Amino acid sequence: MCQLFRRFLTRRLIWAAPQATNVRERPLHAHLRDGDARKRADRGPWPAGRASVGPVPHENRAPTRWPGPPLPPMRHTAGMVNRLGSSSSPYLQQHAGNPVHWWEWSPEAFAEAKRRDVPVFISVGYAACHWCHVMAHESFEDPDIAALLNDNFVAIKVDREERPDVDAVYMRATQALTGQGGWPMSVFATPEGKPFFAGTYFPDTRRGGMPGFDEVLTALAGAWADRRDEVTESATAIVDQLREISEMPAPGAKPAPAEVLAALANDYDQAHGGFRGAPKFPPHTLLPALLTSGDPTASEQAHLTLRQMADGGIYDQLGDGFHRYSVDAHWQVPHFEKMLYDNALLIEAYAIGARTAPDEPTRRRYTEVLADTIDWLVRDLAVVTGEEWAFASSLDADSADIHGNQHEGIYYAWSPALLRDALGTDDAGWVADLCGVTDEGTFEHGLSTLRRLREPAEDERRRWQEAKLLLRAERGQRFRPGRDDKVVAAWNGWLAAALVVAGTALERRDWIDLAEGIATHLHRVHTSTVGLARVSMAGEAGPARGLLEDHAAVALAYARLAIAGRDHVWQERATALMQAVADQYAVGDGLADTASDAEELILRPRDPHDSPTPSGLGSAVAAARLLAELGDSQWDQRAESWARSADAVLSRTPRSAGSLVRDLLRS
Repeated sequence: MCQLFRRFLTRRLIWAAPQATNVRERPLHAHLRDGDARKRADRGPWPAGRASVGPVPHENRAPTRWPGPPLPPMRHTAGMVNRLGSSSSPYLQQHAGNPVHWWEWSPEAFAEAKRRDVPVFISVGYAACHWCHVMAHESFEDPDIAALLNDNFVAIKVDREERPDVDAVYMRATQALTGQGGWPMSVFATPEGKPFFAGTYFPDTRRGGMPGFDEVLTALAGAWADRRDEVTESATAIVDQLREISEMPAPGAKPAPAEVLAALANDYDQAHGGFRGAPKFPPHTLLPALLTSGDPTASEQAHLTLRQMADGGIYDQLGDGFHRYSVDAHWQVPHFEKMLYDNALLIEAYAIGARTAPDEPTRRRYTEVLADTIDWLVRDLAVVTGEEWAFASSLDADSADIHGNQHEGIYYAWSPALLRDALGTDDAGWVADLCGVTDEGTFEHGLSTLRRLREPAEDERRRWQEAKLLLRAERGQRFRPGRDDKVVAAWNGWLAAALVVAGTALERRDWIDLAEGIATHLHRVHTSTVGLARVSMAGEAGPARGLLEDHAAVALAYARLAIAGRDHVWQERATALMQAVADQYAVGDGLADTASDAEELILRPRDPHDSPTPSGLGSAVAAARLLAELGDSQWDQRAESWARSADAVLSRTPRSAGSLVRDLLRS
């Protein structure tokens, strides 16, 4: 029945429709070079009157007419409002002005769907997500599409960084239904939360072979009205299948380290580092595993990856810090958001790389990248400073041109003409050759990302530093990407843990002090009688409860501070958090991602795979090993049991379980 219903909807959604009209746009570099850009730089990243960031302005798109039956009669929606204005989430606040009558994730939202007898639309994203902004501007700001949503659905907006448990459950559904996932995630569910249709980004109207969001809403509202039994039976079948495929595979034999390394080598990109394919993500958790494996080939693979990333466009050669991932296989053009967790995890990788570097130039380059990345975090992401420290979640991929139009990556990109404006002809030509800035452009609209095509000679290093300062100042006159100021416990925990590793490796006591400041803030603000709060804003803990990854990452930071010789209280605090993990998250020999008394979702998430971040299981194993190292042997036994619960994953897909690979290779 589930498959029959999906086929029915597919037939409804592939109806032919007119194609959008292409419109030639003014080159982006022209927007950047407008003479009064500097005068407008204080208007912030979201000027009033911004236009759609989509490739075709809304008023120039060909109309799309749905050829199917009309919508059900409009339901009474008087008194309905957008409820996001009081949310503490910066992402949800971005949608507080939409004409969509958004709800936050809550029992009240599902009760409202039951009262109105309508399905639920669950939209999941995050503040730095480029395509989330595109769908927001195209669809959620459109009054006609908002009316379709408001009349026929209860619309729920979810910040995936605040509620990763909700995200994980419905991402599993989206991947099962479509074969892929991503953000924004768009899920349609019954009033009980059971999904029956899912996707990611939908354009507002049919475009590029994709159904328009207006078509999707019309078809699903019609199906709910006319084929309710099919919808609910399909939803029940989907949930049953999700529960079945979410069961952890039975543990097999503990994989041999040599077998795991051989499997990883098969996917390794010998030319550019990292693992084959595009888009290419930094293998954060695998790099420390390879560097400390004791295997010369694995170590060489990790070092090539570190060098290629440091010299590629994925690393901000002017402002420092790493972007989210590369859209190509050779680290040239990134997806431009900057996430705290990426940089935290790569700080640890580069610290271990510097300690194990094969030669002095490599060690110096890693140390430079490491120090500059930490300086960037302090400069651009710190939201609490002084005795305590805490760091914001992300910088946006998008920023505005001088007309208020949003573009991905425009803040970071350059043309030869823009270099000449900032540096003069001679230095501009030299920087263009050094950093791969071409007339054709390596990015879009004749713009290029900056890379480092060669190491500056000793007599060129000062010239590069001077040019870098001038270009950074020039770039500072552009509209800056927006920042998501929420403090996520797990991400700050990973950062503190990484800073201890870096401070120890490079004998930087100030970095360990910084780590202790983060840990102090997490303990004071995020700790409660029921564990850790997931997020905080402006020093106030939010309502979302911390997950396994939050408790494990913060415990890892505390334990590393204890091992580094800081106050004994950090060992006590790490032990308390890990005891909560053992008491509240244990499932058989393994761990679930939510506590046993957490909000009940359609299934209890339990995922041993690393995603953009280490799995909660992998972080818990690492923290438990450190507690054992501090003298409490019971934690070694627990770590071994937890790790072995995921042996089937380690054997089948070690590339997706780097944190557990690291534990395997250490033993």
